Amino acid sequence: MPHDPRKPEEYGWSLDDRDPTEIARWMPIWRWLYDHYFRVQTSGWEHVPRSGALFVGSHNGGLAAPDMYMTMYDWFRREGLTRPMYGLSHRNLWYQSVALSQKAAQFGALQAHPKMGIAALTSGASVLVYPGGAQDVFRPYRQRHRIEFASRVGFIKLALRCNVPIVPVISNGAHETLIILEDIYPLAKQWHDRGWMQWPGNRDLDPEVYPVYLGLPWGISIGPWPNLPLPVAIQTRICKPIVFERSGREAARDRQYVEHCCDQVRSVMQRELDQLVAARS
Repeated sequence: MPHDPRKPEEYGWSLDDRDPTEIARWMPIWRWLYDHYFRVQTSGWEHVPRSGALFVGSHNGGLAAPDMYMTMYDWFRREGLTRPMYGLSHRNLWYQSVALSQKAAQFGALQAHPKMGIAALTSGASVLVYPGGAQDVFRPYRQRHRIEFASRVGFIKLALRCNVPIVPVISNGAHETLIILEDIYPLAKQWHDRGWMQWPGNRDLDPEVYPVYLGLPWGISIGPWPNLPLPVAIQTRICKPIVFERSGREAARDRQYVEHCCDQVRSVMQRELDQLVAARS
């Protein structure tokens, strides 16, 4: 591949960066992780619409986010490499390194901006989003069975504006691949503001969370550092599409209606997750 002179933050703004050839190179690695490391059990793929949809998940397991990668692998092997699914990723991802940004874009990651979500959905592709972001992926272990959107509703506005259904994606087990003891962000923010510490990675970027966790390879660690997930079995489920009564720009501007739709999605996902947890127990 020729050298790409772009800066890290310049990736993720084009649908054309997605590279099925590069995805195919990684499929054997993901297959081994899927079959042997995480021993994934999945269900509900018959609910995937034949047209574009917004897939909404709950993030788990720290920066490794194993359920996200296993869901993407399931999509690639079931739907093929030429039927695109794009993922909206937190802006901090795109400010870390050229190599990381380029690879994410090749896998189909886009910067989490409304115009990118609209571009992908209007092209006929599906989009995967985890609204809870950092607060969700680093929520404490005691909250591992709770759906967390961190009060974000932008994904609802995106689905309404583009008139596409929301397909909930849930998982169980992935949040046990990293034991998050607590999020001490308020305290860390005070230390940072007083000049007593600096943020990890790109020091100009507020990480929004500051977890204390047990996991590989550090043992116990403080801060949103990369991790290696523990080999815990993961269950995933694709739920029935949610079609809202109203759609379009006016519906997306109706704050009360947007909140109502968000509550509906959260309720469905929590009910499905509770069932998955009970079945595993």
